[in-house]
Amino acid sequence: MSFVTHLECSETGEHYPRGTVQNLSRTGKPLLVRYDLAAIRKAVTRDDLLRRAPEFWRYTEFLPMQDPANAVRLGEVMTPLLPSRYLERSLGIGSVLIKDEGRLPTGSFKARGLAVAVTMARELGLTRLAMPTNGNAGAALAAYCAAAGIESYVFCPDDTPDVNVREISFQGAKTFLANGLINDCGRVVGEGKEAMAWFDASTLKEPYRIEGKKTMGLELAEQLGWRLPSAIFYPTGGGTGLIGMWKAFAELGEVGWLDDARPKMIVVQSEGCAPIVKAWQDGADHAPVWQNAFTIAAGIRVPVAIGDFLILRAVRESNGWATAVSDEHLLQTRDAVAKEDGILLCPEGAATVAALEIAAKEGRVGRTDEVVLFNCATGLKYPLPAGHQHLDLNQPVDYQALG
Repeated sequence: MSFVTHLECSETGEHYPRGTVQNLSRTGKPLLVRYDLAAIRKAVTRDDLLRRAPEFWRYTEFLPMQDPANAVRLGEVMTPLLPSRYLERSLGIGSVLIKDEGRLPTGSFKARGLAVAVTMARELGLTRLAMPTNGNAGAALAAYCAAAGIESYVFCPDDTPDVNVREISFQGAKTFLANGLINDCGRVVGEGKEAMAWFDASTLKEPYRIEGKKTMGLELAEQLGWRLPSAIFYPTGGGTGLIGMWKAFAELGEVGWLDDARPKMIVVQSEGCAPIVKAWQDGADHAPVWQNAFTIAAGIRVPVAIGDFLILRAVRESNGWATAVSDEHLLQTRDAVAKEDGILLCPEGAATVAALEIAAKEGRVGRTDEVVLFNCATGLKYPLPAGHQHLDLNQPVDYQALG
């Protein structure tokens, strides 16, 4: 049984019927899924969750599929909250937790959104999906479409990490490299809809990826004993996860599972691609296209976000902020956290550590705070610097020299 009542334009509030294939609203804005929260409150309790499998499908009442049995599964675990004693000690912060999304299928948090989006695509009878990607979203689309028996097309900027490109194509997607950025690839997807009869599954151009990403907020609240941290540092490209978490917190509040306290939502971007940071600094609701975008953190190299106003709304409603970090800084933090805590971050996750260091120096966070950083993918997908030495076993080993 689904508790969905309708879809709603995020700009005008116009309603659209549930159970129908939809992309953007008539005004070209993202559609949000709305639920009968009063009915959910009567149907399920927090204790009910304890009897369910430790996966994000446990929040079925808050998800859009008609039948939980329709979920396209690849082994979606609840991802751990890992304490960073190094960051707590070095920055003087009460508690620093890293939510390690790299444990999900295809090694990134993109699995959340695409699992739900592909599930809904199958329920609605779609047979061909297409999307642009900087890497991890395309991998998740390819995998879940393969599991669902749906054809997939993925378009990547030609400097997308090779491991991502190979992963996408190996899992069955028709994969193309293009000489442009992700927004250019998005234009190809949009312009090809009529000729190729595919459904555009781009970020926020369909209603259901945000519902999958919303499970980060549901899961975080449950893991913290139905309370929320002081602040959440989130690596932001299209911003689906940040918007989704803010939506999740509102829904949990409506059903009485959370009190009124909410975390500050902190957007983290790269100095080489920071459209949301600039819009926040300018007091604007929309962010112009960022020209000549570049960063080694490919997942946050998104020059323009269709949900920019929703990201900025969540930041401002939460009394949060937006900050940009340098590639050099994020590489330094990735190295330090790996060596001090044994946690291997992806570049985008390392960017949240760099942002936390900036916030601590500015006095925005301190000893009374509990902060959560999102590591959005496994660090094993990204090139790592060589640090080994060669040992010639044809010669006597000089053990003293090994130190």
